[in-house]
Amino acid sequence: MKLIEEGNFSSWVRVTLFVVGLAVLGTSLALDWLPRWARMVGFLLGFGMMALGGFSSRAHMLHIKPFNNSYKKARKSYEKDDNENNK
Repeated sequence: MKLIEEGNFSSWVRVTLFVVGLAVLGTSLALDWLPRWARMVGFLLGFGMMALGGFSSRAHMLHIKPFNNSYKKARKSYEKDDNENNK
């Protein structure tokens, strides 16, 4: 079981984040006997999980790889060559 595949969350992680976030959000809104702070924490936690699952699903759909190491290649391309500085 891999959590990250090809630079993004795997499909089961994306779906699980969204569904569990939806369940936590709905439960925190439905339970009136919980204290207000607990409902607020549940709401924010559920909303955050849903947002993370939704954003990672959209990134997968657009072929964006947020957990990839390609930034290292871009960083190297901006480095100046020592020979060019000596001229």
